[in-house]
Amino acid sequence: MNLDLTGRTALVGGSSQGIGRAVAIELARLGAQVVLAARDETRLAETARSLPSPTGAHHRWMAADFAQPTRVAEAVDDLLASGTLATDTIHILVNNTGGPPGGAVLAADPGAFRATFEQHLVVNQLLAQRLVPGMRAAGWGRIVNIISTSVKAPLPNLGVSNTIRAAVASWAKTLATELAPAGITVNNVLPGATRTGRLEAIIGSRAHTTGRPLDDVEAEMRREVPMGRFAEPHEVAAAVAFLASPAAAYITGINLPVDGGRLPVL
Repeated sequence: MNLDLTGRTALVGGSSQGIGRAVAIELARLGAQVVLAARDETRLAETARSLPSPTGAHHRWMAADFAQPTRVAEAVDDLLASGTLATDTIHILVNNTGGPPGGAVLAADPGAFRATFEQHLVVNQLLAQRLVPGMRAAGWGRIVNIISTSVKAPLPNLGVSNTIRAAVASWAKTLATELAPAGITVNNVLPGATRTGRLEAIIGSRAHTTGRPLDDVEAEMRREVPMGRFAEPHEVAAAVAFLASPAAAYITGINLPVDGGRLPVL
């Protein structure tokens, strides 16, 4: 199986921690030059220094707040014009950013929907508009969106997240159809409960809402997973890396759950 990413450059969002960081590590391990993107410059610099480089790739990072789509777009424009990348093209785009706070959909402020739409879908659109021309010119490209299993089965008390992530999935499927003739694939990875800061926040929110101990809430969530445990970030990263690789050239427009079998639907 050809998983070799030598000579490819990848931009990974939210890559200073959690799933994004694990994805960056896996892509670097497969030979890609990785550009990290997140808000925390200290963490970004530390992560960039720690990435493997089996092919001698020089990894880079850019500070970007995904809540400000225009600033993210400007940062990418600056990066492409800087001459610091191994090639003139970013071949792999991994869209990944933190989710909104939990809560019932009816109680959500309309502004929360607008802000989350900007952070998740508008940023993705601006990045695709900047990077797809280079992918077209190369005749090769991969866009992988890290979303949520809520795309297939909405999750309790995550009203805003459920709504906007479904919009991202529809955007991705539409884009996959448009870009398939150019040799560019667009796919979604749907993590289930994964050991990250986001999961800790969800457990804390449920405990606060129900008045139950944290350990009880966590145990209940584990029981919902047939494998009886939460995913580790590197397990989600493995799915992303496969979809970004040459081996996945004929796979596009899919939603790939990585959830230990928890989804009740296909």
